Amino acid sequence: MPRLTRWMIKSALLWFVVGLLAAGLLAFQPLLNLPPLIGLPTVLHFLVVGWVTQLIFGVVYWMFPKASAEQPRGNETLAWAAFILLNAGLLLRGAGEPWYALDGGTPSGVVLAFAAAAQTAAGLLFTAVTWPRVKER
Repeated sequence: MPRLTRWMIKSALLWFVVGLLAAGLLAFQPLLNLPPLIGLPTVLHFLVVGWVTQLIFGVVYWMFPKASAEQPRGNETLAWAAFILLNAGLLLRGAGEPWYALDGGTPSGVVLAFAAAAQTAAGLLFTAVTWPRVKER
């Protein structure tokens, strides 16, 4: 199993746990009269992007047909960049949403915009790495 796949799958499992804990916090916020520390969009990002998407990325990077003899899994540097951007975007989302809920100002909105941009860039980079591997036999 490639090192990047191991990192993606382990990170996906961590985001699964974070998503479950965030969902629990979301459920208990009204009962404990807490400020809006976490919202449903962030919980969904943690679970869908952090867990499911990253798990898919990891398995795709590992199992799809080889692109070439020189670069069997495509451009590894771009794949690592996708991994880093995806996780950086999730971290920014996790920090930016509570800040935005409490403050609502431009700086916190900029953090959320950077989070979205990082996740989008990660998806585009991973698509660029994977595209040449989708071919007929």
